[in-house]
Amino acid sequence: MLSKIKEDVINMNSDLADLRRKSNVFPVIGEGSHNAEIIFIGEAPGRNEAESGKPFCGRAGQILDELLNSINLSRKDVYITNIVKDRPPNNRDPLPSEIEEYGPFLDRQIEIIKPKIIATLGRFSAQYILSKYGVTNILPITKINGKVFEVNGLKIITLLHPASTIYDSSKKKGLVDGFKILNYNLKHDN
Repeated sequence: MLSKIKEDVINMNSDLADLRRKSNVFPVIGEGSHNAEIIFIGEAPGRNEAESGKPFCGRAGQILDELLNSINLSRKDVYITNIVKDRPPNNRDPLPSEIEEYGPFLDRQIEIIKPKIIATLGRFSAQYILSKYGVTNILPITKINGKVFEVNGLKIITLLHPASTIYDSSKKKGLVDGFKILNYNLKHDN
């Protein structure tokens, strides 16, 4: 089922997909357990991710791995993906139209995996997921880092993006605290 999503992304027609084909890089579909209780969702792949086809494999990925280890999880225990599956040029933020184009692929991934917890990484994934599940009045990610939203038995935990700590080390504590909240909710899931 997830392989069909990969096939659909590879064959899609969009500006980013065309750029991927011209640049001879890969779409970044996602990786990890197809039965994961937690899905981590970022915004879009960066250069390292597009070159390898793997999500969060650069500096932000090293931070994510450290955070996972801090709560006794590894990549094989979770599923990691992005909303947008192709790299925006020059590492720019994804455009609303690109999020709209790629969002249905993410929606299908969530439907197939059926996680208990969705952990958003950064503002774009928080906005997309919270809106999708009917949460209104969404505050900036710095104000909702570590906040738990419960919607129809699903927990959504909004977290800072690991890359934000590369450029502002003062955010590291907030991200670590957010992972502690994630861990608590994973262990105390009803």
